[in-house]
Amino acid sequence: MSDGGTIGPVHPIRPIGADPAVLRVGNASGFYGDRFDALREMLTGGPLDVLTGDYLAELTMLILGRDRLKDPTRGYARTFLRQLEDGLGLAAERGVRIVTNAGGLNPAGLADAVRELADKVGVPVRVAHVEGDDLLARGGWGAGVLTANAYLGGGGIAACLRAGADVVVTGRVTDAALVSGAAQAHFGWRPQDLDQLAGAVAAGHVLECGTQATGGNYSFFDSLDTHDLLRPGFPLAEIAADGSAVITKHPGTGGAVTPGTVTAQLLYETAGARYAGPDVTARLDTVRLTQEAPDRVRIDGVRGEAPPPTLKTGLTRLGGWRNEVTFVLTGPAVPAKAALVRRQMEAALDAAEHRPAEVRWTLARTDRDDAAVQEEASALLRLVVRDPDQDAVGRVVSGAAVELALASYPGFHVTAPPGKGTPYGVFEAVAVDATEVPHRAVLPDGTHIDAQPAPATQELVRLPDPPLPEPLPAGATRRGPLGLVAGARSGDKGGAANVGVWARTEPAWRWLAHELTVERFGQLLPETADLPVDRHVLPNLRALNFVVDGLLGEGVAAQARFDPQAKAVGEWLRSRHMDIPEVLW
Repeated sequence: MSDGGTIGPVHPIRPIGADPAVLRVGNASGFYGDRFDALREMLTGGPLDVLTGDYLAELTMLILGRDRLKDPTRGYARTFLRQLEDGLGLAAERGVRIVTNAGGLNPAGLADAVRELADKVGVPVRVAHVEGDDLLARGGWGAGVLTANAYLGGGGIAACLRAGADVVVTGRVTDAALVSGAAQAHFGWRPQDLDQLAGAVAAGHVLECGTQATGGNYSFFDSLDTHDLLRPGFPLAEIAADGSAVITKHPGTGGAVTPGTVTAQLLYETAGARYAGPDVTARLDTVRLTQEAPDRVRIDGVRGEAPPPTLKTGLTRLGGWRNEVTFVLTGPAVPAKAALVRRQMEAALDAAEHRPAEVRWTLARTDRDDAAVQEEASALLRLVVRDPDQDAVGRVVSGAAVELALASYPGFHVTAPPGKGTPYGVFEAVAVDATEVPHRAVLPDGTHIDAQPAPATQELVRLPDPPLPEPLPAGATRRGPLGLVAGARSGDKGGAANVGVWARTEPAWRWLAHELTVERFGQLLPETADLPVDRHVLPNLRALNFVVDGLLGEGVAAQARFDPQAKAVGEWLRSRHMDIPEVLW
């Protein structure tokens, strides 16, 4: 039943936290497959008002789409239910609300499953869900599309919490909306309260990837020598009514919260100064970070602008079939060995009834001379083939590779037996008019109400880069890796990769801002040299953010390169040598 109404009162119907001035929001999952016992850790480690869990990514949507094909009642992250079996009673005892996007393609189905679980474990809870993001049924997406989901904001989550929900399940909302929606409910923010919303979005973006904010995947991990990185604690944000927040973690947990760990996560999978979302465009160039105390970093000063008039909508589809063979080339004459086996395989593919549509070779020179360990004497030659037809990448490839076992270069072997080929996916992002996308909260009593749309929108336009700092005076330099003076974090957005690079000191920033140009970036990372690269300057963070279009082909599910999510591109950049001023060593 739908009453077709809107969100109604802007003040909470039921208080979310004990302190009206501060909302403590934690995170217990950064991806589908994250640490299983994190939910219990966060519930027992210290006080919380809301616990969020992020389970969705571009690849996850494809996985859930294939699950739904096999069983229409699925399509959600089943791990969450197993975690909740242990944690639901704890959350109820402590008065902690749970907000998660684990609903994936079937938030209503997961909400029903949570109710069944609550009955089973004897913990009465009020469950609500958010729907409207799934646009597959509207059609017009082209052949083979498995999922079509708009990225919704936090309004539906806020409505569910205001109505007293203990557990809120969503489908595809923006990752940061899990946090900003809870803050919107707690403080009674209106859609026009853009600065407050932008501050909560920044905090939500820091929390969304879990332990990446507390020392995980951190460039300077070896500088955190007084902190235990064995099991970094999951982060939480203490959000204030003005949208400012303190990023911290439960006492006694591993890892660290520093301006560096927070900066790294702020740069992750972003682009320019305008970080657009369904509720607000947050200005990352206004973010201020302050270390208040050990493991306490304040985020404030974030300005907000009206969101764009369109919503990002992610489409996934099966792109075809792929197969892969990695040949190990050991000892001398690696180029000649590679050339021989490549000629042999190419001849077999040419003779096949159906040559694969795409054939790609890469040679990784992981070998070194006079190695004391055999693996260190070996290089890897990787063959990847793709085709719409499974037969074109199956026996044609695996059979040809196996038949060369006694007839090719000396020392012939492969890293794993080649198989029949596997399906691969394609991700595409399109823009859909926000007014055409339903955003509906289904409250614990079954009432359907529509989330309030943004009262105003504005087209997303790239900001001009701000003035650069004064360059360092000329002086002696020494050749060394960029990573001596700069950190980096990289990631994926569809077929693009972003590489955020930041300096830890003001002198290093004065050098980095002038030295690491787009041209120099391409020289250091030759794979990017022929691709469009955009550099964004963020002085408050002493950071540069590079967006490389096309580096990842058709997205992570297509596995276009051996690092399909560009997770290590930033560390590759840090390993490259430059002439660094001696004053920075």
